[in-house]
Amino acid sequence: MTNPLLSDWTGPFSLPPFGALQDDDFAPAFEAALTEARANIRAISDNPEAPSFANTIEAMEGAEALLDRVAGVFYNLSGADSTPAREALMRDLAPKMAAFSSEVTMNRALFERIDTLWQGREGLGLAPEQARVLELYHQMFVRAGAALDGEAANRMAAIKERLAVLSTAFSQNLLADERDWFRPLTEADLEGLPEFVVAAAHAAGQERGQDGPVLTLNRSLIVPFLQFSPRRDLREIAYEAWVARGANGGETDNRENAAEILRLREERAHLLGFANFAAFKLDTEMAKTPDQVRDLLMRVWAPATAKAEADAATLTAMMHADGINTDLEAWDWRYYSEKRRVAEHDFDEAALKPYLSLDAMIGAAFDTASRLFGLEFREIDGPFYHPDVRGWEVTRKGKHVAVFLGDYFARASKRSGAWCSAMRSQKKLGGETAPIVVNVCNFTKGAPALLSYDDARTLFHEFGHALHQMLSDVTYQFISGTSVARDFVELPSQLYEHWLEVPAVLEKHARHWKTGEPMPKALLDKLLAASTYDQGFATVEYVASALVDLEFHDGPAPSDPMAKQDEVLAAIGLPKAIRMRHATPHFAHVFSGDGYSAGYYSYMWSEVMDADAFAAFEEAGDVFDPVTADRLEQFILSAGGSRPADELYLEFRGKMPGVEALLKGRGLLEPA
Repeated sequence: MTNPLLSDWTGPFSLPPFGALQDDDFAPAFEAALTEARANIRAISDNPEAPSFANTIEAMEGAEALLDRVAGVFYNLSGADSTPAREALMRDLAPKMAAFSSEVTMNRALFERIDTLWQGREGLGLAPEQARVLELYHQMFVRAGAALDGEAANRMAAIKERLAVLSTAFSQNLLADERDWFRPLTEADLEGLPEFVVAAAHAAGQERGQDGPVLTLNRSLIVPFLQFSPRRDLREIAYEAWVARGANGGETDNRENAAEILRLREERAHLLGFANFAAFKLDTEMAKTPDQVRDLLMRVWAPATAKAEADAATLTAMMHADGINTDLEAWDWRYYSEKRRVAEHDFDEAALKPYLSLDAMIGAAFDTASRLFGLEFREIDGPFYHPDVRGWEVTRKGKHVAVFLGDYFARASKRSGAWCSAMRSQKKLGGETAPIVVNVCNFTKGAPALLSYDDARTLFHEFGHALHQMLSDVTYQFISGTSVARDFVELPSQLYEHWLEVPAVLEKHARHWKTGEPMPKALLDKLLAASTYDQGFATVEYVASALVDLEFHDGPAPSDPMAKQDEVLAAIGLPKAIRMRHATPHFAHVFSGDGYSAGYYSYMWSEVMDADAFAAFEEAGDVFDPVTADRLEQFILSAGGSRPADELYLEFRGKMPGVEALLKGRGLLEPA
């Protein structure tokens, strides 16, 4: 039987043939794709003709086309709909894919061809985009160790293989802990909870095959439980289980994995001549140096902790008034903060949710993209990779732009969090290729699904990433979409969140799921007035995580990461009742791959820009100003990595921003 992964995909929009795929198809497809890719790379490196941009760089752009296609499907499914077979194959593939990557980037003959082009680049007559692609290929090979010889080269390859194994294990351990923990709840345990939390607990019980409601470690369930449950004993149990992911002992414990990952990263940096991994990682980012990152984080830390400490005193007083005469703990913060929000802002999250149905918020995100960029969305039929997944064709003025897939609901087979990926990236080389873009979230399923405001913000955030992929307009896949500096990649996503706070967007789309009535103006006003509420807490838990990540990598690798984590938090004075957003054993951003390692700060680096970028629309007098939207698309969303990130931002805005806009946006600036 023909393997559907290796056949031409002839269905609508050349989507993967999801309905025909079996888990057993993936291993032979990877084997065939790797064989083809190796042959293509060998043909390039052994080419007797003098190197040219066409026979080297452009040839490499297509050398792994089949492998990209197979991997694009498999790794999306492995994160969003894992099975034991897929997890086993992930473990098997990790060292093989790392070994293949090393074969390519440490192929001396291939590197010599690229280096020859780089050294003679001024005489090649390259277009600006081609020059940028050559620069980035050369940079990638050098940073991968292509210039190393002998034992150093062998050691670099071994390090990368081991890191791939460890990061895969880290991810799978975390998924196992999240999947396996749940706590049955009695009807008495549900007392005091809003109906939407009760419904979510019952839905989680059904999904886990239980007779009654359960509490799970899915964020969309556990966070509202911590917000609303009056049972302090249950809040403590739930919170401690949540933060213990990856640190429960046994086969799924991630602490030693984290320690070995940090040791290997340091060794990798030393082999390449860098003082430490942070110096290596940041060398190609906008921030450039660890000191620049630390300066930004500490400028935010001081006002954030001051605000958080003042809030903690207020919440402690509320708790004492309830007769609980002890210290405020991490499992108390969300509960008393929610009570305070109701008291001070007359704003109740439970009253808001009926106006934030999933369908309404998808409509709001689509409508905003239509008003800004002229995009249109038409829902299409599957089958897709899971029954929960929905699909849309994206067009503009009748022309196909992309296929967008939305996978919104939590399930045991899906890792936690939310993300955007591309099963196929945009490019023009070899013919126009339109992207297939996926947003994955972990919202609680319901009839209908009702979102918290934080959930709605997450939906807008991930759709901002999707726009970066869908509106990409470059020739080379290597610089397509989100292939930009890590501390620039969050700009489009965080910028898009601002439109959720635009009154006109909420007035149009935030309608009661039963009656269709718009959100009452009084409730809308309270929502917007409370938009910076509890930002001391949110900023502190984030910056604490970013600083720990930075200190893990800016210096010798710690022999005991947990002790180092405690040392960093003590040095910066983390308030007692707040913990890191992501403790080390479940810090997937940092340890499930290199993407955000020494780079978790990038959300805040991008936030400095997104606050300033949205101000450009406000200064134009219209948050849907077409001229500003055109500039945003031209210089940010369509440009990919075709130019350095700071150049692109300067083209869009005309200046680089300061931290003040961020502090103002988070409500952390003292009144003048």
